[in-house]
Amino acid sequence: MSIAADLIRGHTDVIILAPLIHHDSYGYEINKAIQTKTHHEYELKEATLYTAFKRLEESGCINSYWGDENKGARRKYYSITHYGRETYIRLLEEWKNTKQMIDILLDLKEEQHHERKD
Repeated sequence: MSIAADLIRGHTDVIILAPLIHHDSYGYEINKAIQTKTHHEYELKEATLYTAFKRLEESGCINSYWGDENKGARRKYYSITHYGRETYIRLLEEWKNTKQMIDILLDLKEEQHHERKD
């Protein structure tokens, strides 16, 4: 079963900020973690990921810096700012409230469906 991108699209920022709460990271690593956590049912498109990084950096939620890799290509790392942590907490609360509202609405729909059959 694949996850409908439309259901997740509005929550890209909080999905990206979540791993940065714990440690600095780079785009490929964040996307790989998303794929692993969702058993490869969801991944961010590269364009979506880097557009979100740009938006988060411009808003002051994250900072970027170039890594000091000795081998391979240089990586651009992202770190969360104090404002980014506040934003993460706010977005997480918004998600929880939205999820709760959808759960309530779906339960109401289920109850109404059962009532009509009776």
